Amino acid sequence: MNTVLNLLDRKLYLERYPVKHQHKSLQAWDAADEYAMKYLDELISNDEIKALEGRTLVLNDDFGALSIWLHEYKPYSLSDSWVSHKSAKVNLKHNELSIDDVTFVTSTDELSTLVNQPLKLVVLKLPRSMAYLQHQLIQLQQVIDSDTTIIACGKVKSVTSSVIKLFEKHLGPVKTSLAQKKARLMFCQYQGLKESLPDPTLIEDSAVSFKLLNLANVFSREQVDVGARLLLKQLPDCNQQQVIDLGCGNGILGIQTLLNNPEAHLTFVDESYMAVESARQNLMNAQGHTDNASFVVSNCLDEVLMKQRSFADHILCNPPFHQQNVITDHIAYQMFNDSKKALKPGGQVRIVANRHLDYPHKLNRLFDGHDVLASNSKFSVMACIN
Repeated sequence: MNTVLNLLDRKLYLERYPVKHQHKSLQAWDAADEYAMKYLDELISNDEIKALEGRTLVLNDDFGALSIWLHEYKPYSLSDSWVSHKSAKVNLKHNELSIDDVTFVTSTDELSTLVNQPLKLVVLKLPRSMAYLQHQLIQLQQVIDSDTTIIACGKVKSVTSSVIKLFEKHLGPVKTSLAQKKARLMFCQYQGLKESLPDPTLIEDSAVSFKLLNLANVFSREQVDVGARLLLKQLPDCNQQQVIDLGCGNGILGIQTLLNNPEAHLTFVDESYMAVESARQNLMNAQGHTDNASFVVSNCLDEVLMKQRSFADHILCNPPFHQQNVITDHIAYQMFNDSKKALKPGGQVRIVANRHLDYPHKLNRLFDGHDVLASNSKFSVMACIN
């Protein structure tokens, strides 16, 4: 992994978290980050923006590169990703900077209660989800004014006409830069519009007996995921047992498990703050309480395993195959390894995955075999005994 960023006579050491699971070809920043850094350095050097300390906000900073670049201005860093915040904290330490240089804000925090005067600078890394981008643009309306410098950055293919129209609808006129190393910048002038945040998406589906509320950045927010739909038919009998819904998303698998087994205890785990909050709200709506559940925001089971091991009777897992904008299998592999550590002897993990992925080979090595409980043309549900 390339870990040293040399740019404009500055040198930063930056890692992707967790470093031990990353492919050697990956790095913790991209061309869009570099483009934004160069532009920001020019703006600041020419005194085109001033009084930035405590009035700077970075959104969707994948691994902390932009926040650390601007650390002297004490920026806020807003993300839906626990991994992004963890990466930034690790990288601040690597560069002998104080964690207090950055104020970390989660996607479920009320931004307007944290920022007490209009921001001078907003740097937004374009997210993958248009719904989440819309959420963030409306959220920004409460903490900016016409003097705020607003810069968005991303890959050229991310700066689409739909993205530009969304900025223009919710903030104001947009100009774009020339492309540089397949990256582009956007510059937006806020026009003063104030709107309420849109309501979460609500799904009703015959696959489950309860409604599913999805906050803006939740995976498969418009419909029940095809893989989850298959695993719903293969949930374990687990009354009075400990169950983990790993990569829980909106909580659909864990909630149905609790409704089937009301004396079980369910731990919902996801690295998305919005996913875990959606799961919490959905369980409350489905059964009227959350007494038989815990909710943990974590990279895989990092935070859970810090407190206890060999305690779970069952783990349900619908693993993702990307980290930020990069397709990868390392998250799934860490989930499998963490599951083995969390399971009791004789405990079982049930995994739903696309059939073309090479998960069976990994599971056979880790658990000495697996059973296929169900499959269709695209997905399989596999079970492994610890």
